[in-house]
Amino acid sequence: MKNIIALTILAAAATAGAQTLDSVTTAVTNTITRNNIELGLTGGYAGGLSGEVFVHAPNVIGPVGVKVGVAYTRTSDAITDSSDIGAGPFSGYKTAGATERGSATVVSVDGTYGLGEVAPGIDTMVYGGARYGKFSATEDYGSNLTTTYSSNAFGLGAGAMASYALSGNLSLVGDVGADYFFKSTIDRKSNTAAGPTSDTYATEDVNYNDFNNRFIRPGTSFKARVGIKYMF
Repeated sequence: MKNIIALTILAAAATAGAQTLDSVTTAVTNTITRNNIELGLTGGYAGGLSGEVFVHAPNVIGPVGVKVGVAYTRTSDAITDSSDIGAGPFSGYKTAGATERGSATVVSVDGTYGLGEVAPGIDTMVYGGARYGKFSATEDYGSNLTTTYSSNAFGLGAGAMASYALSGNLSLVGDVGADYFFKSTIDRKSNTAAGPTSDTYATEDVNYNDFNNRFIRPGTSFKARVGIKYMF
């Protein structure tokens, strides 16, 4: 009788252990499935011709995830034509052959929230977080005579992303949003006939507004990009 009771207890324990192992395996499998990593590449407009590479970990905690991106924008409209810092508006120099160019590199770290499918095959999410931008603009007068403005600024951003499954783990992506950057110190470096010069203008400097108006960079920047993402 004792042997039968012991065997019964052992069988029950083995069954419970197997069920527990199955539950743990299922939970781990579901966690791995929910936490797939997405790698994306998009291109479009963000104050100029722009592209972004991003990595997204969706559903880290429920529908909440994390997205990290690096975007680069190139523009030919980097200096305000009407700005005059004491030698006439820049538009006059453009007429005489001067050119301008600018660029922006923005690093973003966002929290994301998955909204699920809004239509068959179309998945959506919203995101928001911190920004760090590096901005540059150059006035080129030829003969190696240039003036370059640069500034680094922190900011905030938000947007929405929709994706449409193409095949397997590959999806088409659309991304719209806006970023806002706070005012920050401006550095100016010039190559002149008399040699190189450099100046720095903090936000409280009496001349700051003159160069802040001349150097085109966000304040508020709107973006619209399309591309692809791949889920690993």
